[in-house]
Amino acid sequence: MAVHLVLVHGSRLASSQWAPQLPLLREHVTVGLVDLPGHGSRATESFSLARCVEVIDAAVDGAPTASKVVLVGHSLGGYAAMAYAAELGSRLDGLVLAGCSASPVGPGAAIYRGVAAVTDRLGPDRMTRLNDRVLRRLYAVDLIEPVIAGGYFFAPTATAWQAVMTSCRPAMLSGLTCPLLLLNGQFDQMRLGTRRFLRDCPRARVEIIPRASHLANLDQPRAFAAALLRFADSVDGR
Repeated sequence: MAVHLVLVHGSRLASSQWAPQLPLLREHVTVGLVDLPGHGSRATESFSLARCVEVIDAAVDGAPTASKVVLVGHSLGGYAAMAYAAELGSRLDGLVLAGCSASPVGPGAAIYRGVAAVTDRLGPDRMTRLNDRVLRRLYAVDLIEPVIAGGYFFAPTATAWQAVMTSCRPAMLSGLTCPLLLLNGQFDQMRLGTRRFLRDCPRARVEIIPRASHLANLDQPRAFAAALLRFADSVDGR
């Protein structure tokens, strides 16, 4: 049976975040892309987790007939995927949470508040210039330009992370029956909550992408895609 991946991007980016993975994945699986409310093609929409669930559900509905569906969320998209799985997890055959193993409470919440505060303080124009400069310094032109071309979306940041801090906890997945993979970069600060996550979801698997940061799909695009395909194969073989 075929596997269909639904990919949900992280904060401030859009579905173009997955440009480095698409040619690596589409040889083996079908792929659906999601723009979260307030981002990409949905830039005019207001962000809420309830609306995220609706948008993701529409993408799940778009899977080819008889395919197994694996939902993949990175960072903010991972928390949105958690909200979806908590409500409609029976529709999934697998869930991958990348760069979102930290519980958004206590010290973990400070990271998210810091991101929102810096974004508000600098404003969209300065943040755009900063992001362009940093990304172009870190990554090769052919890899990063398609990601940059998708644009940045700063307006929803504070609202989005407040929603995450209010509502998203690993315990919300305690009733999930499909396989769950926590996929993190070796140097990602967001993976520091993995042990706590596993206490609430002990059936989850953990995989680390070596020499990768929070943006693991950009740091190590082939390794990230390979991890998704291995998980897809394990789901297909169930």
